[in-house]
Amino acid sequence: MFGSIKKLFGGKDSEAKKVILAPVPGKVIPMKEVADPAFSQEILGKGVAIVPQSGVVVAPADGEVAVMFETKHAVSIRTDLGAELIIHIGLDTVNLKGQYFKSFVAQGDRVKAGDVLVEVELEQVKAAGYDVTTPVIVCNTPDYPNMVCRGGMEVKALDPIIEL
Repeated sequence: MFGSIKKLFGGKDSEAKKVILAPVPGKVIPMKEVADPAFSQEILGKGVAIVPQSGVVVAPADGEVAVMFETKHAVSIRTDLGAELIIHIGLDTVNLKGQYFKSFVAQGDRVKAGDVLVEVELEQVKAAGYDVTTPVIVCNTPDYPNMVCRGGMEVKALDPIIEL
């Protein structure tokens, strides 16, 4: 067990790599497979998307909530690692105007990895005709030229998905 942890975090405990964790459990897919050009063409930045199995969305890193969208469909976090993240819950879900979403944080709040940010009623969102695929985007991608995005795997919440 410790060998795999050391491998993940760079071999030495004191030299941990900077990682972004999964905010939801589910299947990680490459951004190019997201059915929305703003995401698939990485206009907002690089990252991955997760087809979620749970509607509990947690902080993927320690940091500060930069923006909690009024419609609760997306949250932006400025991480302590320096990454500027957006977690966008579903595609075009802004049109739901907050219906089926409940936020637990506000702009300016400090969060730790694993803190609940938003709960969403996934089945209701799907029944309303929306894709629940959840992009996790590093908006300041140029700051991380060696960023590695992992895809094609099942993850639990807080599994590593992006190495900065």
